[in-house]
Amino acid sequence: MAKKQTPFAVPMGLIPTPVQDRLESLSRAKSWTNWAGYISAGTLDTVEFEYFAIRNQCTLFDVSPMHKYRITGPDAEAVMNRMMTRNVAKLKPGRVAYTMWCDEEGMLIDDGTLFRFGPDDFRLCCQEPMFSWLHDLAYGFDVSIIDESHAVAGFALQGPTSYSLLSDAGLAQAGALKPFDLAEVEPGLWISRTGFTGDLGYELWVDWDKAGALWDRLWDQRGHWGLRAIGFEALNIARIEAGFVAAGFDFQPSQHAQRLGRGRSPIELGFSWLVDFEKGHFNGRRALIAHRDGGARYHHVRLDVGGFKPADGALLYHRKRKEIGHVTSGVWSPTAKRNIALAELRAPYGGKVKDNIWAEIYVNQEGQWDKRLVPVRIETAPFFRNDRARATPPRAF
Repeated sequence: MAKKQTPFAVPMGLIPTPVQDRLESLSRAKSWTNWAGYISAGTLDTVEFEYFAIRNQCTLFDVSPMHKYRITGPDAEAVMNRMMTRNVAKLKPGRVAYTMWCDEEGMLIDDGTLFRFGPDDFRLCCQEPMFSWLHDLAYGFDVSIIDESHAVAGFALQGPTSYSLLSDAGLAQAGALKPFDLAEVEPGLWISRTGFTGDLGYELWVDWDKAGALWDRLWDQRGHWGLRAIGFEALNIARIEAGFVAAGFDFQPSQHAQRLGRGRSPIELGFSWLVDFEKGHFNGRRALIAHRDGGARYHHVRLDVGGFKPADGALLYHRKRKEIGHVTSGVWSPTAKRNIALAELRAPYGGKVKDNIWAEIYVNQEGQWDKRLVPVRIETAPFFRNDRARATPPRAF
């Protein structure tokens, strides 16, 4: 007689993060979205309140759904250097690097942050699932790869008063961190001076079951420093102002692109500085050399857009006639008081040809659509830049 099995519950729907109960109690908008299978806030209150908190106070954003992988062992550096376009050997312990990695054709798979805890100890944080890809790359190497996505939680604490709040929460030692520094400030609590806003900010990393207590510790200091919990929509405005690209918006990860030619290389996205051809072999190197020598097919640029209607998704034209590309991300910048965008242009536009470019914007006014052609100007600098993001120690706000 077969042994009777005890039934067990299979979770259905999106998975809550360790602070979902806190976010639920704060949410007025009830605007939730799917981030890597987890419940994530789109907006908790209003986009305006949350955005201005980023630029004038400080904010907490739950980044726990991010994919996180721990790579350790004698060959950990070799595996990371084989995967990444930049030279990982130059990354010292206690530092974080923004990095990219490509398929064999030099097309971008994803971008992310690489944390180096020690000579043979790394953590990769990224948007796309990379567990199987990491194992493919590591075949034959002496490394261990652990998926920490469900074990490590993270919070992004961003804004001009973020350090002041950390100090009041008993974490003043974070003031010694320079941009892209990483330190264990308490047993099991790591803080990196990183973020996705272009402003002063930190990311805090802790075991999943300790995340709630950490959130409460920070939240208890909210009154004096204006701390506000935020969702992705406000963060998205800040990252466009800072000129940061996002997977699924400004590029399509090559492993998900279903049509030929939809992949983009780091060179086409304007990240040639992240590709180190002198370090030796890495995945996609031969293709990227040919790409570099043969010229980019596209140029990813920042645009100042005429008018005040956001140009997200707008088609772009040269001399108002020839279609040459499209806007990948576009918003009205409340801080810069400008209509800004990130865009992809077919070469030579955005490279040798930078003038007489126009955006086609459709505006719905009381049920009637109006088409407008507005001039755009290519910008070289980020739309938002503030010295407080780099000052060490941070100034008190």
